[in-house]
Amino acid sequence: MIGIGIIGYGYWGPKVARNFSGLDDARLVAISDLDPAHLSQAARNHPSALTTTDYQELLQHPDVDAIAIATPVSTHFSLAMAALKAGKHLWVEKPLTDSVEQAVKLVDEANRLGLVLMVDHTFVYTGAVRKIKEMVDSGELGDLHFYDSARVNLGLFQHDVDVLWDLAVHDLAIMKYLLSKEPTMVSATGMDHIPGHRENVGYLTLFFDDTMIAHIHVNWLAPVKIRRTLISGTKKMIVYDDLEPSEKVKVYDKGVIVEDDKDTLYAQVSGYRTGDMWAPHLDMTEALLDEAKHFVHCIRSGEKPITDGEAGLYVVRILEAATASMKLQGQPVKIAGG
Repeated sequence: MIGIGIIGYGYWGPKVARNFSGLDDARLVAISDLDPAHLSQAARNHPSALTTTDYQELLQHPDVDAIAIATPVSTHFSLAMAALKAGKHLWVEKPLTDSVEQAVKLVDEANRLGLVLMVDHTFVYTGAVRKIKEMVDSGELGDLHFYDSARVNLGLFQHDVDVLWDLAVHDLAIMKYLLSKEPTMVSATGMDHIPGHRENVGYLTLFFDDTMIAHIHVNWLAPVKIRRTLISGTKKMIVYDDLEPSEKVKVYDKGVIVEDDKDTLYAQVSGYRTGDMWAPHLDMTEALLDEAKHFVHCIRSGEKPITDGEAGLYVVRILEAATASMKLQGQPVKIAGG
């Protein structure tokens, strides 16, 4: 039985606690939070778990094998490093850290100690994204042309990160999982409209070494909630709408056919291929539950998590370059390691 300790019981922590406590091969041992009101709620929801305002009690607890961190991004590095040095396996809410330097240190420390480091890139564990992964890997979509995503809503404003570091993380994590290639440069623009806050609207474009391109629009000030992604291949195209109750993934047998016109010198003729649309069956298990199961499995087996520290570092590298580009009003910036 793997003992789990959770640091942070604010917005995301209760969901994390609920899913870990529902596993057959794990036990929720302790929960830490600085807010007494949060701890009171935790005690009501999980009466068998220790609740404390001092996270060090979790690090020193002999029955805690792994720590899940669900706190503001600015606190991730110090808490995560302390957990690793205490010999605890580690699960960290996205993004892993707020700098590449810190992310590298965590990855290196976890590797040195032989501990599991997993990043909470929740969408990677959804049935929709896993189905898209199957189609990409099988070649069903053909060569990919673009990844285009809109992830917008009204709020929630974060106090320690801008909208790119909050919402674009999801699409960057999905791209890391789906694609066999990585972007080399990024261009980002954004604007803050609320005094005292960071950028609440952002546009991010990723460039690759070939003709692949990705564009991500994120926004905290939209009047409607949109979670829609278009993925175009040479054979088929996908519309992934996470807000659809059932048919979240729709596959379109559509495309462009380019042929040489033998009768006209140097000319080419473009035509359109229009076929069927269908929605594949998806596993509707809660993603966070599958993610919790995967974390415990990796601790037991020694396997590398799908969203390991390297995946978290990949996302932070892009976000750090995007922040630099945003300060240069969209000038493309090379992604470190890319």
